[in-house]
Amino acid sequence: MSNSSSFSEFLLRAFADRWEVQLLHFLLFLGVYLAALVGNGLIITAIACDHHLHTSMYFFLLSLSVLDLGTISTTVPKSMANSLWDTRAISYSGCAAQVLLVVFLFTLEYILLTVMDYDCFVAICRPLHYGTLMGSRACAKMAAAAWSTVFLYALLHTANTFSIPLCQGNALGQFFCEIPQILKLSCSDAYLREVRLLVVSGCLAFVCFVFIVLSYVQIFIVVLRVPSEQGRHKAFSMCLLHLAMVSLFISTCMFTYLKPPSIFSPAVDLMVTVLYSMVPPTVNPLIYSMRNKELKDALRKMIQLVQCQHQ
Repeated sequence: MSNSSSFSEFLLRAFADRWEVQLLHFLLFLGVYLAALVGNGLIITAIACDHHLHTSMYFFLLSLSVLDLGTISTTVPKSMANSLWDTRAISYSGCAAQVLLVVFLFTLEYILLTVMDYDCFVAICRPLHYGTLMGSRACAKMAAAAWSTVFLYALLHTANTFSIPLCQGNALGQFFCEIPQILKLSCSDAYLREVRLLVVSGCLAFVCFVFIVLSYVQIFIVVLRVPSEQGRHKAFSMCLLHLAMVSLFISTCMFTYLKPPSIFSPAVDLMVTVLYSMVPPTVNPLIYSMRNKELKDALRKMIQLVQCQHQ
């Protein structure tokens, strides 16, 4: 990935010039990061250790937790370190690696959310075909196809982005390396190639979102026929929370990557980026555990076992 630029590093966004405010930023990001680590770590451990949870639904949930840990670990620690050491620098290769991982992990997470929606749709609307459509072999094939395809997709985005000549300096307006921020530094029309790829990607993401919404419409129709009011309430609350998080994720990502350059506000850009990069990894463990009795039982058993070993 050659580049005509002479600089060897990028400068990330500084949250403030004063040390006290930088320390506050470090502590806030640290709190969110630890919450994400603990929440997702508990889900991963509970599912891995309880053989009753070795089903396709929990396989997808475990995968989501792993991706959540990966996404937040790719962006947040570097920003915290910069605030703590009062620097803004990230190496050229480090920035390229960050772009590759961000595109790979976030795209894979969105595909996984779509697959989890399909899993929920089949379980509720096509229960007799669930074993065939969502068996262990089918899940393994879907996972292998998603990982390999998305990696090539992320590699294409990264190669496209870092082959563009940059002549507008090396200061990025975000706390991690983000493709739109790098494209703002370009000095030729070569960036339009990457913009076109982003637009195509956005259209495909929107198609997936329409599929998710239509699936939930079918799910809601079936749930309305459930005789138990408690069962309907549980299903509706779980589905609506999931749909809300997917909506937040796709809307903020599309705003960040597809908005016209004329719409520029550093504060809005920062808020939107925080919403799609930090909120889902932190909130997803709560959404998928607080309404799940089996998972809560597994977590309770695991905590009790740890307490017994320490006594």
